[in-house]
Amino acid sequence: MAAHGLPPSLSRLLFAVKYGSLQSRCCALHSKAQYSTVHNPGEKTFDKILIANRGEIACRVRLLDTLINFEHMNSHTCKKMGIQTVAVHSDVDSSAVHAKMADEAVCVGPAPTSKSYLNMDAIMDAIRATGAQAVHPGYGFLSENKEFAKRLAAEGVAFIGPDTHAIQAMGDKIESKLIAKAAKVNTIPGFDGVVETVEEAVKIAQEIGYPVMIKASAGGGGKGMRISWNDEETREGFRFSSQEAASSFGDDRLLIEKYIDNPRHIEIQVLADKHGNALWLNERECSIQRRNQKVVEEAPSTFLDPETRRLMGEQAVQLAKAVQYSSAGTVEFLVDSKKNFYFLEMNTRLQVEHPITECITGLDLVEQMIRVAKGYQLHHKQEDIPINGWAIESRVYDPYKSFGLPSIGRLSQYQEPLNLSNVRVDSGIQEGSDISIYYDPMISKLVTYGATRAEALAKMEDALDNYVIRGVTHNIPLLREIITHPRFISGDISTNFLPEVYPDGFKGHQLEADKRRELLASAAALYITAQLRSQKVLGGLRVSSAPVECNHWELCVELGDGRHAMEVTKSGDVFTVEVDGGTVEVSGQWNLASPLLPLTINGSHRMLQVTTHTHTHFQLRVLSKLAAELNSYMPEKVPEDTSSILRSPMPGTIVAVSVKPGDTVAAGQEICVIEAMKMQNSLTAVKQAKVKSVHCKPGETVGEGDLLVELE
Repeated sequence: MAAHGLPPSLSRLLFAVKYGSLQSRCCALHSKAQYSTVHNPGEKTFDKILIANRGEIACRVRLLDTLINFEHMNSHTCKKMGIQTVAVHSDVDSSAVHAKMADEAVCVGPAPTSKSYLNMDAIMDAIRATGAQAVHPGYGFLSENKEFAKRLAAEGVAFIGPDTHAIQAMGDKIESKLIAKAAKVNTIPGFDGVVETVEEAVKIAQEIGYPVMIKASAGGGGKGMRISWNDEETREGFRFSSQEAASSFGDDRLLIEKYIDNPRHIEIQVLADKHGNALWLNERECSIQRRNQKVVEEAPSTFLDPETRRLMGEQAVQLAKAVQYSSAGTVEFLVDSKKNFYFLEMNTRLQVEHPITECITGLDLVEQMIRVAKGYQLHHKQEDIPINGWAIESRVYDPYKSFGLPSIGRLSQYQEPLNLSNVRVDSGIQEGSDISIYYDPMISKLVTYGATRAEALAKMEDALDNYVIRGVTHNIPLLREIITHPRFISGDISTNFLPEVYPDGFKGHQLEADKRRELLASAAALYITAQLRSQKVLGGLRVSSAPVECNHWELCVELGDGRHAMEVTKSGDVFTVEVDGGTVEVSGQWNLASPLLPLTINGSHRMLQVTTHTHTHFQLRVLSKLAAELNSYMPEKVPEDTSSILRSPMPGTIVAVSVKPGDTVAAGQEICVIEAMKMQNSLTAVKQAKVKSVHCKPGETVGEGDLLVELE
């Protein structure tokens, strides 16, 4: 709209009219669950809040349904509190959903985060220009930056979060550990100081005893963290952790502590006001992780008994009170197999996974943060905090290459499963949105709720099956595998779940014989339905070489490297398929224009998604018997020899190039480092060879598949 010269305010109004349904996407539906508080319209807070973030969290602060009654979708946190919102955005985010949804939007710089969402000067200018009285920082970016909070305080602008003392005390992993010890919180053995050099890191690691965890002092969210099992990994981990920490947080200080092998990652949500009141809002199980970043979370945990939960909650509150904490915050613990728990860190902000706590407690955490920032006391006592039901969150993003290198692209088709009950989707995108190399690759947070864990898991399975994402790769198949895995269902999990279950990375669902027959039969039925439809024009028949009355077909379906001959007959809406020695009956509403096809296969209900993109879960090709015979004469494409070339596995920015033409490299030696979505990845040689040519240099932006280095 803006391209045609419309004022920004009118553009946002037209956007709101056109995409009004977006305002109800962040909702959980459950007829029995209710929030324990109703907003008091006489309780004055702020007239205008600036949201210093982007994507789904910016939309959540502005637009989340507060779930006062789960059957109503039109009441949103800031909106229902009578608060106007200001969005900030980079130039590439000018058309982003969070920018369009806000009452006002201000560009704060170009795409790189250091020049936009971390640009305090530009954000302060936006606050002054719009007259915002308070700032909600979301998570990441400036959410735990004490200097930003100080600058806001100096100008009389409220920071919707804790005060600078708590941010500094808990944001520094070294200081927070010392404070936790003093507050009688269980802590992990380690070095209580900043590690200055690589050699010092090696010495400390040897003294603590391997394995050790190297992590950013100012970090969080898995950034700047490495596990080291020997001296060489310590040297490499020190380098990468310091670089990632500097890039993500502007602070490259590191600490080292003992790595607790095979633990659970369980965190306690706390909420405190400025009057000395503090509560623990139960736990979240966050053990399903890859590269130290959470993938699936649930609340409550299957592992904790009431006594352990109480002890963890009380220690979390002790820590919050020790730093005079006031806002929503999270105390993270590692828990071993004997239910011993150790303080990991405290996040002085809203967590990504906060929705599952909202589901089981009935508290709107954003509303509580706003109230506390204005100076109100908490409404609740500890005995008021319930555990009602079970909630599960799946983080939707891309897991494929190397188990999680990021994917970028444009969402050519996007459909959230909000037609299902008990489903909530927190997202900041829509069909046509771009997933950029500059920001976190998460597409959305998919949350399901049930009276029991089994009910929440069944709802999650349905929601994943009904979630349509086209144009970028995504991890929905992996998420579905996780929640249906016997170990996950039984609660037998740890932070090593993914590497143990998928030691070579996730390769997709492995079909059993009966499920393979079902898939092949479905593809054949879909193919025939499409062929029959193509014979008709507005109800009439085209001239076709195929007899109109044909109800018997001989086909060949290719799946992977296999070819499967089959015979298909049709009676009414039912296809009967003979394939691989078995018989499969397939029926359904064959709406070929829909991305979702609900089918009945041998009496069981199935949801099928059909796409021509290369990232589909299963690639099938259906051929007539004659076409299959002729296809055997087609030459096969010879795969590229990748042993002598290095191509970029993802879009990103070259951080370092470690070789030059003429150098001899050994197998496993680092050739270059590429950064994407705030994570650095070392690319290595697969064999010993001499470097023939180098096609990249530090600072360059490269695309997926770009040639970086050639070897002789």
